[in-house]
Amino acid sequence: MSSTELAHAPSTALVATEAASPARQCLTFRVGGEEYGIDILKVQEIRSYEAPTRIANAPAFVKGVVNLRGVIVPIVDLRLRLGQTAEYNGFTVVIVLNVLGRVVGIVVDSVSDVLELGADAVKPPPEIGSAIDARFITGLGKIAERMLILLDIEGMVASPDFGLVD
Repeated sequence: MSSTELAHAPSTALVATEAASPARQCLTFRVGGEEYGIDILKVQEIRSYEAPTRIANAPAFVKGVVNLRGVIVPIVDLRLRLGQTAEYNGFTVVIVLNVLGRVVGIVVDSVSDVLELGADAVKPPPEIGSAIDARFITGLGKIAERMLILLDIEGMVASPDFGLVD
């Protein structure tokens, strides 16, 4: 399913929102046992994983680059970046993002769906240590029994730790 189809697909778990509170759409994905959400407007497309061309002396989490319709796209395995193990199987996907005027691919275990979150469904993140720098967590979303870690993917990709943006 393309990102355009995902963006227009009906969500299986819409959250009721008040007229005064703006809702936001998030693409949800899994890394290890955790479920994350990112702003759907940053997503260009979702692709099945294909082995990229390695780049010499790149960090282990930078898997390499792929040629996407004439654009060279760096591929970062978010699982490795977050200290998880990386198993490549039929569910492994690359979320192609358009952030800060650049196209970047992040490898995740699987993509779940597109959810609409009202402001009342988003809580501030707790102040505890985690594999992700707390400044990249914008909040925690709660949908029924599911808990989403909402990421500032643009800030994360732009950080010096990723080494992708000058």
